[in-house]
Amino acid sequence: MTAVALRVMAAMAADDQVVTRVVGAARENSPEVARLPEAENRRHIATLLTAGAAHLRGGDGDFSAAEALGADRAAQGVSIAGLLRGVHAGRAEVIRAGVEFARATGVDDSTILDFIVDVDSYVAAVERHIISSYHTAELQLSRTARDLNTQVLRGLLVPDGAFPDAAELGRVGLRPESRYHCVVSDVTDPSRARSLEQRWQRSGGVYGLVEGRLTGVGPHPPCGPDDDAPLLVTSPAAPLTSLRGMYPLCVQALAVASARRARGTHPLTDLAAETALAAHPALAATLTDDLLRPLDPKSGFHHELVTTALCYLDHGRRIGTAAAVLHIHPNTVRYRLDRLAELTDVDLNGVAHPHRSHVLTTVHTWWALRTWLDRGAKGR
Repeated sequence: MTAVALRVMAAMAADDQVVTRVVGAARENSPEVARLPEAENRRHIATLLTAGAAHLRGGDGDFSAAEALGADRAAQGVSIAGLLRGVHAGRAEVIRAGVEFARATGVDDSTILDFIVDVDSYVAAVERHIISSYHTAELQLSRTARDLNTQVLRGLLVPDGAFPDAAELGRVGLRPESRYHCVVSDVTDPSRARSLEQRWQRSGGVYGLVEGRLTGVGPHPPCGPDDDAPLLVTSPAAPLTSLRGMYPLCVQALAVASARRARGTHPLTDLAAETALAAHPALAATLTDDLLRPLDPKSGFHHELVTTALCYLDHGRRIGTAAAVLHIHPNTVRYRLDRLAELTDVDLNGVAHPHRSHVLTTVHTWWALRTWLDRGAKGR
């Protein structure tokens, strides 16, 4: 292996932008890969690049990361064709990024060609181990009850699958006439998913990986130790035939709760308003610009005004409660609310516009305040 190949691969493994490019190429070229959480894709790509640098440094040919990728994708229900489309796209992007790195450091074309050969040889070996591990895992899964559980779940929840018949439902313990909760979690690691599946299924229901996330259908929402609780969103109990409509709503609500860094179990109905609002970011930006235009995102004082107002609304417009949560004096809360009202068009008490709905005015104000804070957080 050339010193150039080693140097360039090590640089790429340490560059988060390269990981982003490779992940983006894989997701763009494989819809099945794109349905998985992006963090799941990044986890494998980053590990493979690091393993590649070790391999070119004269390592012992450890392809365990590639084998884990193949096994995980089989467990997650990604087809071999969909997996390979993502692998091939990622392979091309790795070589493209490597050539850019080499040229940026003044490497001549002849040496770059040697680098391409070295890296392509490694990536080809990675691909062989991915395929072999995928087929091994696929064979093992086909012999277990977990495979049937996963097939039934995907049929119940994913629109392009065949809805399970009564016999299939019966084999996994589901009754067509009963009502069940749809449960979607943020767990994507297959090993942790298997552990939680076994624990949750003791209370009834069926759990497995659907589109890369641990998902399930059960008569009761799962529960477990607080220190090991993942983020869960649960729908109201509904007939099995209604769960295809509940599932995408739970996925959208999960993204909202995850952005708030929430943990534990959250009913879908508790997240209904935030989920609906999150589906319209352009409208949120328009509303925020209209109501809060005078505020400067770089101003610490303006950030305090918005944070205080949002806390005030979140706690039922109770000044004392907001002051306790923020660890400030109630008079400070009053002062900040007054200053925000002077600077902007926000109506925190719903009395400035008697002909408007009090509830809608509050929703608009809350949405604008939350969007302004989120925008500032992303800009930092």
